[in-house]
Amino acid sequence: MKFSETPAWYVIHSRPKCEHIAAGLMQGLPDVETYCPRIKFQRNTKRGKVWFIEALFPSYFFARFIPANSIRAVNHSQSVIRIVDFGGQMTPVADDIIQAIRDEMDGQVIREINVGLKVGDTVELTEGAMKGLKGIVNSIHSGEERVKILMEFLGRESLIEVNASKLLSDYSAREVLAGTAR
Repeated sequence: MKFSETPAWYVIHSRPKCEHIAAGLMQGLPDVETYCPRIKFQRNTKRGKVWFIEALFPSYFFARFIPANSIRAVNHSQSVIRIVDFGGQMTPVADDIIQAIRDEMDGQVIREINVGLKVGDTVELTEGAMKGLKGIVNSIHSGEERVKILMEFLGRESLIEVNASKLLSDYSAREVLAGTAR
């Protein structure tokens, strides 16, 4: 099979949760450039809010290389499953697509996503005696530090005021980044 002798971006499929590791190791190959955009966000866990960093495209990242020179090294890099192809043909990703992703990431490799809160959002308490209960944001006070939420508790609706840092929005970091939240 004849491979292109022109450098181009390709999508690389990696083992789950190993995208950044595979991209980092592949970066050491001669004439190979990698790009693995990741997002940092908070998620509710049993321990409360915890920061997570995940690949923007789980199990995938991008590599720019000349297939004729580097396909074997790229395909056999640690944590790489395969170079994504369509019908057996490697399909390059246009440079402007990679640039659009970089622009969306504000030029950062790891972009912090702050979900934020607004009136009407459904939220969950992450700390205290009412941990795990959900309510609806009624109002935001003191520069977004204090929030009043409407909760149904013991058969009646009550307004309670809590610190915004103790609330978790129903929106995911990916929804916020994609602009589909709200």
